Amino acid sequence: MKFIINYPIRMVLGAGILLALASCSFVGDFTSASNTNGSSSSSSLSSQNNLISAEGYKITTITEGLERPWGMAWLPDGSILITERPGRLRIFRNGELELEPIAGVPEVFAVNQGGLLDVALHPNFAQNRLVYFTYSQGTNQANRTKVARATFDGNALKNWEEIFAVSPPKPSGQHFGSRITWLPDNTMLVALGDGGNPPIKLNGEYIRNQAQNLNSHLGSVVRLNDDGSIPADNPFVGNADANDAIWSYGHRNIQGMTIDPLNNRVWSTEHGSRGGDELNLMQVGKNYGWPEVSYSDEYTGGRVSEISSRPDVPEPKIVWTPSIAPSGLAFYYSERFWKWQGDLFAGGLVSRDVRRINLDRAGNVLGEESIEIGQRVRDVRQGPDGMLYILTDEQNGHLIRIEPEQ
Repeated sequence: MKFIINYPIRMVLGAGILLALASCSFVGDFTSASNTNGSSSSSSLSSQNNLISAEGYKITTITEGLERPWGMAWLPDGSILITERPGRLRIFRNGELELEPIAGVPEVFAVNQGGLLDVALHPNFAQNRLVYFTYSQGTNQANRTKVARATFDGNALKNWEEIFAVSPPKPSGQHFGSRITWLPDNTMLVALGDGGNPPIKLNGEYIRNQAQNLNSHLGSVVRLNDDGSIPADNPFVGNADANDAIWSYGHRNIQGMTIDPLNNRVWSTEHGSRGGDELNLMQVGKNYGWPEVSYSDEYTGGRVSEISSRPDVPEPKIVWTPSIAPSGLAFYYSERFWKWQGDLFAGGLVSRDVRRINLDRAGNVLGEESIEIGQRVRDVRQGPDGMLYILTDEQNGHLIRIEPEQ
């Protein structure tokens, strides 16, 4: 069963988009993922290696010199704010990457996978000038993902305010998440990692088991008001055995999350360990199984769990084995690529490409094809001009535009 958020859609879309959504399809290379010790109303699709290549586009590098860029957001004037994981906020403005970082970002825990991560504008940015960030702070022994907001005056961030911090703190520099997705009611979803791989432990057990602990934020998606407070209609509000902020749980490490503005469906991509990466159509209040239910293998060999499917766990729409290491996810609704309307675009760190995932109007996956980038893809977004934009996770990271061939 699909969860559809019952809020009004806040954008007007042309009739041509809706007609095109019904007509676009292609056949991809998929097999059904096998289930053990469980059943599901629908099987996930297992992506194969011999994908066809997408056609009808060209790739342009519009700037480089970004150090491990992680997230991006467009300002009303067309400028792009870009986070760099070491702790800098950059701006691409008037066709150039400005040399000086934007002032006002505090020190972050930029170790291993941690640092300055996602960035998103408040839906009413034009009125309130608020910009939101996810980032890690702390030490190797005790660190956590945080959410903050600040006002941007065009040159610097002012009034930086921490509005949410993950509890409990964790050791090591692994699995922070963390994408921000705004819902139409101006609440936000924030994806949080499970804390890391074995042998990392918390309270005497593998830290990844925190994803099944409803009193822990680790391995969950939380839903927050724009000031960091907890919405009264969150699914576990009033449950003494659960944290009020949690919207879904049982996640390993979501680094791609987006909303389909046509149907208000939330999608995510999630890292498995060795294989078992997932594309999920998100449902409020659901347990996504990790690590009790998984298609992943351990890095040291053997299965993470002998159970890959269970009736109470939503089945992934795609399982990627071997891993593509998905990061960045965009729902495409512009008419610039009319054949791509209504499709998802997922970046791959290991696969070094962008996966076009063809969806029907009900949200079923029809096929998959590859847009070769040749670098680790960290983020994918649709720009206000209808083009797709890519950030590559390199020491000399690139901002890339994908545009129609003609």
